[in-house]
Amino acid sequence: MHTSTKNSEEVLQANIIPFKPEGEFYFSKGVQAFRKREFDKALRWLKRASELSPKQPLYKCQLSVVYTETGEYNAANQVLMDVLADFGHEYVDCFYLIANNYAHLGLFHDATKYAKEYIQKAPEGDFKEEAEQLMSLMDIDEESDSDEDDELDIMLEEEDELLRYQESAFYYLERQNWKEAMIILEDMMRLFPSHITAKHDFALALFHHGDRQEAIDLEEKWLEQTPESLHSQCNLAVFYHGNGEQEKAEQHIQQLLNVYPIHEQQKLKVACTLSQIGYYQEAYKRFTGLKKSKLKGHLSYYKWYSISAYHTGEPSKAISLWEEGCIRHPSLSEQGGPWESS
Repeated sequence: MHTSTKNSEEVLQANIIPFKPEGEFYFSKGVQAFRKREFDKALRWLKRASELSPKQPLYKCQLSVVYTETGEYNAANQVLMDVLADFGHEYVDCFYLIANNYAHLGLFHDATKYAKEYIQKAPEGDFKEEAEQLMSLMDIDEESDSDEDDELDIMLEEEDELLRYQESAFYYLERQNWKEAMIILEDMMRLFPSHITAKHDFALALFHHGDRQEAIDLEEKWLEQTPESLHSQCNLAVFYHGNGEQEKAEQHIQQLLNVYPIHEQQKLKVACTLSQIGYYQEAYKRFTGLKKSKLKGHLSYYKWYSISAYHTGEPSKAISLWEEGCIRHPSLSEQGGPWESS
């Protein structure tokens, strides 16, 4: 009897087929999560579906829709561009979706270009009416040759170019690719001298790239010219703290502790700065007051919020934030973890 039982178990094990989910399984899970508006889960499932079934463009299109829904328009367009590169003739709807994302980003010329291309390729397409409305809302009439319209076109082109530079600089800064960021920011300072943020971001990249004293000298000069500059106060707090010159750092830290900006981006800047210089309690309070829905596209939000939480006795929250950040921004996983920060 014992031998018979053993043989039966062996036969049973030999006939077990391991369950290996394929793309369709994950796609179904992703769609379900999307319908429940569980966007983090939807992103995770749909990314997995796309990885397992790279020749199934529908999965990528749905992934782009989730990115659009969460306001990550650049990420959405990158996915859609990949689909067009591989399946352009079959998935012309991508042209409209890209146009819509560009419109949200304020890149109106690009939005118009793709909306027109959609109408040209799918004159009776499902999104024809939406594409026409999109073009109408942007109110760009290319048939007009008046000087006023020419000036408007030039102005819009400059705005589009500035936005493209901003997006590129932001990409490299968030990923701590200081050298590439400096190249972009130098061009920005030359082409758009009135864009104040570019010079402060350049000083930040310069400092982390190793040219510390030059970065400090630049910020000190700019602070003298504009004593109320929040950017200079943040940068100098980080610079002097990084150099071990805590007495000088404290002058700027005390200024920051008494500042409560109105705009979300400036609030994030202060919170991240306080975390970087070890003021974790103060940083954590600032982070809890931020509107997460407006900052999901910022890797720095997840990184420094997580680090602040970890150092204020909230390890579970820290890990949760870090994991969510790594899903949204895979390059964050290359930056260690909140437990590795000093």
